[in-house]
Amino acid sequence: MKQFSLKDIDALEKLYRINLINSCSGFKSANLIGSISKKGEENVAVFSSVTHIGSHPPLLGFFCRPTTVTRHTYENIKKTGVFTLNHIHTSIIEAAHHTSAKYDREISEFDMTSLTSEYKENCIAPFVKDCPVQIEMEFKEEYPIKANDTILVIAEIKQLYINEALLEEDGFINLSKGNVVAINGLDAYNTTVLKQRLEYQRPKK
Repeated sequence: MKQFSLKDIDALEKLYRINLINSCSGFKSANLIGSISKKGEENVAVFSSVTHIGSHPPLLGFFCRPTTVTRHTYENIKKTGVFTLNHIHTSIIEAAHHTSAKYDREISEFDMTSLTSEYKENCIAPFVKDCPVQIEMEFKEEYPIKANDTILVIAEIKQLYINEALLEEDGFINLSKGNVVAINGLDAYNTTVLKQRLEYQRPKK
């Protein structure tokens, strides 16, 4: 096996190091975060750091990169307290990936891609139309990560919209039925197939 010590990693060429460390943790969730400014400027951006925090209350979190430069998603969330999570599926991979491009605040990524915004009930933030899982989130708290100046944003699920074809009788969401993709590293999008589900495990007697 190829071995990398911390000293080896620090000495790597920058792009090689970024690709190596971003992919070594395994497959990550692929989501589009929809947000809106106080002026009504729509924003949508790809995130691969969304993670489950807890089920009761239903909390999810994501990591925001250092705010030493403008972060439209983070700034919109802090000012409005609302955002949406939308699962990326195979039909929108290229458009979703393009949202990582750095546009000025007044330019909406919806206008620069084939993605379409839609609004539900009283949620002020845009959802991404036709995503099989769409979630309205409300900001709760944040934690600065001193080791690298990132921020863990924690939010509560307010509304959950799921394509019924994905929803199993026990509440399990079968994402593979919705062609939902996962991200490997920074730019590799992967399809998934459900191999098997296993029962809750207890100690052997």
